[in-house]
Amino acid sequence: MSREVVFRRIARLEFEEAEAWYELKRPGWGLHFKEEVDQTLQRASDTPEQFRKLRGEIRRAVLRRFPFTIHFLAENDRIIVLAVFHGKRDPRRLKQRDPQ
Repeated sequence: MSREVVFRRIARLEFEEAEAWYELKRPGWGLHFKEEVDQTLQRASDTPEQFRKLRGEIRRAVLRRFPFTIHFLAENDRIIVLAVFHGKRDPRRLKQRDPQ
């Protein structure tokens, strides 16, 4: 069952900033980053159980070609993206966020 994907405001901002940074670094990479995020979110939407739970009901999907993880909640009818998080950032910053 495919679910609707909804971004929290901070997650959308992280995603757009990363996409712009990759595009600026090397033309075309922003599109590759976006495509990988979209593919990963499609997988999460179809079968969220394949992704490991981190804390409570929050799950994490690891991108294959880019050093980012996507943190999300899976509900019956939607996926809520909480973070598009770079692997070099301090993970304690995620714990400070309200998952709801």
